[in-house]
Amino acid sequence: MALRFTPDDHARIASAIAAAERQTSGEIYAVFARSSDDYRFVAASVALALSLALGWVATVIASLAGLAVPALAVETAQLVGAALLFALLRSSQLTMLFVPPALARMRAARLARAQFLAHNLHRTPERTGVLLFVSEAEHYAEVIADEGIASAVDPSEWEAIVAHLTEAAREDRLVEGFEQAVGRCGAQLATRFPPDPERPNALPDRLVEI
Repeated sequence: MALRFTPDDHARIASAIAAAERQTSGEIYAVFARSSDDYRFVAASVALALSLALGWVATVIASLAGLAVPALAVETAQLVGAALLFALLRSSQLTMLFVPPALARMRAARLARAQFLAHNLHRTPERTGVLLFVSEAEHYAEVIADEGIASAVDPSEWEAIVAHLTEAAREDRLVEGFEQAVGRCGAQLATRFPPDPERPNALPDRLVEI
């Protein structure tokens, strides 16, 4: 089931971020991606392979049955079949069944880092930006902390937050998962980077859907 966020869901997450940032000079940002890639090349490869295989099977069956099938007809059927299979894979979530897990993780990790840079989380004064990233299609979650906070927090804390986000997404309670993850990130920031009145909130407190 595809995850959906209502306006109230967005408000809850924004409120959690605002509350956490009142206790720290750090910045927390949340991004939710439907998918980290369109995997068009995977869909095309699968469609072509299946159409070639089906064409070969059909040719063998026709030969065993004593039927003469023109080569042009077979090739045309394969091309049409490949196009139809490609359209089917592109219009549904079936493509993800053929995406290698390592490739899915790589694409999601790449998008997470692109989002970290795109939203200027690497430009906070003390390098204390934290990104909470979830990609639905890949079942992927990651916390990216800039060097100012990453070096001060045990990696196991980030891993625990990621595990919680992943579990929350799987159980269709991602809003709660984001709220709790924001709270835990805020607690880590607050103990090391207290609020500074001279440093206003630099980033909007919201969940971005892409």
